[in-house]
Amino acid sequence: MITPHYPEGVPLPDILPAVLACVIFAGAYVLIATEKWASRTAVALGGAALVLALGISDAHAAFFSEDTGVDWNVVFLLLGMMIIVGVMRDTGIFEYLAIWAAKRARGRAFPLMVLLIIITATASAFLDNVTTVLLVAPVTILICQRLALPVVPYLISEVFASNVGGTATLIGDPPNIIIASRGGLTFNDFLVHLTPVVIVLVAVLIGLCRWLFASSFRADHERIAEIMSLDERELIKDHKLLVQSLVVLGIVLVAFVFHPVLGYEPSVVALLGAGLLVVVTRVTTEQALQDVEWGTLAFFMGLFVMVGGLVESGVLGALADAVGGFAGENLLGFTSVLLWGSGVLSGVVDNIPYVASTAPVVAGLVGPDGQPEVLWWTLALGADLGGNATLIGASANVVVAGIAARNGHPIGFWQFTRYGLVVTFATIGVSYAYLLLRYFVLA
Repeated sequence: MITPHYPEGVPLPDILPAVLACVIFAGAYVLIATEKWASRTAVALGGAALVLALGISDAHAAFFSEDTGVDWNVVFLLLGMMIIVGVMRDTGIFEYLAIWAAKRARGRAFPLMVLLIIITATASAFLDNVTTVLLVAPVTILICQRLALPVVPYLISEVFASNVGGTATLIGDPPNIIIASRGGLTFNDFLVHLTPVVIVLVAVLIGLCRWLFASSFRADHERIAEIMSLDERELIKDHKLLVQSLVVLGIVLVAFVFHPVLGYEPSVVALLGAGLLVVVTRVTTEQALQDVEWGTLAFFMGLFVMVGGLVESGVLGALADAVGGFAGENLLGFTSVLLWGSGVLSGVVDNIPYVASTAPVVAGLVGPDGQPEVLWWTLALGADLGGNATLIGASANVVVAGIAARNGHPIGFWQFTRYGLVVTFATIGVSYAYLLLRYFVLA
């Protein structure tokens, strides 16, 4: 039995703003899913404009509020890392890494996917998953082009790996940072409670990808022989720029890991790194900005404003409060609802605003002694893994979709979702078994 520790109830939302917010978000979601009438960016910006024009949200709530506005930390983190990646692209390092990875897998399609999944999941645990996919996706596209492999299955598998791997640590996925802040949890808490199940989930993901993308694992023996004969070192085009870029990137990655100690947000670290790289190299400002995915950044802004409308009108708060009210007498039942409900809702709305809305409810259910702590791990697993369900469920999904479209390999909403739903159901199912065993059966 658990007793709520938060004030009774959240006021019901005003009906008209709540209905309008729901209609706008649902309409935008349908347009994004059908992909027939407008681009994702146009739909998101149009929905944001309606939210503001109808007075559901205002300028302060949309642009300055931490709870209902654009998450500028995410936007500027992406901008900074896109600039760094764009500069590094001119060095030839991505071609080098592509050939290196292909040779390690000896050109075989499935071992290559396994290698990329493990690299992505591991890196996402110690960086944030958005940074990881920004670095890995360009390499993946080059590998697939060299080996005449379909690009999209490899990119989708990396998105799944980034969201699964990012679940393992406090800094791996933005929702985890919110949960740690609300719950007073440490980096080591996440390692002890979530890393064991994430290792299992990566193995499960590899098995699922072997089944889901079976038709993609074909071999072109001429291409493989050509790859194996290459010397990847010859692909480095500018050694001086490469050294400068790697030094700056190394500083940025170390700062990411130690950002709680340094006191700089990851977005600030990324922008400082981008600025430093432009200053110390011969790259012009125009060259540095030409590879920025402006459409992706605009999509995020519009999506944040629309979801902020749901928060501002009280829709998400009332929903979270209603779910929280179920918890009073049944910890196991609420754990089940929270895990699966978070998985569903994080697939529909971006998991960052979802966790920001739900964390206060969970904090109210967790007592002053920090118990039952299982609720925090339940929320993290549901929100992080649920982000794999749809193309807009997590930041990494949207970023990879933007990179893929820019390189001529667009990823459709339903193309992603038909795989994402399978992966989400399987990984949350394994997580549910883990929670039951560790916190209820063996507790």
